[in-house]
Amino acid sequence: MPEQEFTETPSKENTVAEINSQTGTITKLQPPAQSQDEWLKYGEQISSFLATLPEYLGSFFNQYKQPLVTVGLIVGAIVGVKVLLAILDALNDIPLVAPTFELIGIGYSAWFVYRYLLKASTRKELTSEITTLKSQVVGKQIPEA
Repeated sequence: MPEQEFTETPSKENTVAEINSQTGTITKLQPPAQSQDEWLKYGEQISSFLATLPEYLGSFFNQYKQPLVTVGLIVGAIVGVKVLLAILDALNDIPLVAPTFELIGIGYSAWFVYRYLLKASTRKELTSEITTLKSQVVGKQIPEA
């Protein structure tokens, strides 16, 4: 196989010469067709999009404020529960902490039963406290039965 020569011809367009291996001819490759004007046009489009983005986001938030707040609260609650579970799991890995928490829970439950559930008068007091708490949370009076 005869050795082929590679020649590059300089020109204004900075073309690259390539040897066609089958025919032995030189093919000139043209530089990319995109000019500076096209890049400026793309830059202007991106600039105009970024200029209108705050206005668009503001109107979007004002239009969908309630659903966005609701979704944010749900996501925040889920993240909070996961963090709380991770903390409790880490505490349960410490020796003697889990049994201590169980004893505290049993003690509080016994106190609650003794304080509020054994006598009829204390049960009425608990019911009135629950009704007061409901009215504070809901914001209006709940009729008593």
